[in-house]
Amino acid sequence: MVVLLLIILSLSGCQPVKNSKGDPIILYYGNWIETMAMSKVTALALNDVGIPAKAVLLEPGLIYTSLARGDGDILLECWLPQTSKHYWEKYKDQLDTVGISFDYASTGLVVPQYVSIDSISQLNDFANRFDHRIVGIGSGAGVYKDTEEAIEVYDLDFKQITSSDAAMMASLKRAITRSEWIVVTGWKPHYKWALYDLKYLIDSRHVYAHETSYIVTRKGFVKGQPGFKTFLKNMYFDQKQLAELMLLFANAEDEDLVAKEWYRANKQMIQSWMPKDWLQNQLE
Repeated sequence: MVVLLLIILSLSGCQPVKNSKGDPIILYYGNWIETMAMSKVTALALNDVGIPAKAVLLEPGLIYTSLARGDGDILLECWLPQTSKHYWEKYKDQLDTVGISFDYASTGLVVPQYVSIDSISQLNDFANRFDHRIVGIGSGAGVYKDTEEAIEVYDLDFKQITSSDAAMMASLKRAITRSEWIVVTGWKPHYKWALYDLKYLIDSRHVYAHETSYIVTRKGFVKGQPGFKTFLKNMYFDQKQLAELMLLFANAEDEDLVAKEWYRANKQMIQSWMPKDWLQNQLE
């Protein structure tokens, strides 16, 4: 009888969802607003249907090594084919892709619209105006590695300055307030595009790429969990939703409170990603 019940539960996707150690599901996120926002909201959604989950901040390299070891469970933002390629190629045998969180991502070098150049190849002509600096983020980020490549490919007389997303945004705000020239590493989606009039510099040598953000789990995490697998497969944040969420997080004093408020307002949409029978079983 017990064996029969276990078989039925397995087929219906009703087995308790948990990580490899029986602890709450861990969703890793890097120090970027979009992945923080998605991860915190998803953790709330899972907890709301009785699945213990928490969002945990780590540096990109540690995220992938931790997933590969089975210390954590989910990453909602693996940018391919390029930005996360280094980590994916190294750890793909220990990981699974189970969905796409968004498919309109891009990276590149960004300047305010008032800067009178339009391409990366023009940067050297005005290197002094930019103080020979490209303001970047952490060295573990894919866009950092792409920018180091761009400096070499375009033979730029520039140095990439590592900082954080918040520090980069502070530098951008200060420069725009003073109408100064500045070039930063940038990507979409990001809330800076809603705050300022910006443009990508044309990348004629195709160092940077248009990307898709994949949902990645540790190997075998959704095996035997068809309901949970379908939830992750159905998950998708469109541009309007993610832009709204990111802007709220950018201005938040309490990110957890913002996540709760946004989840409450969008609960029906998020739960629509969950198979109805699976959701009902989780709530019983």
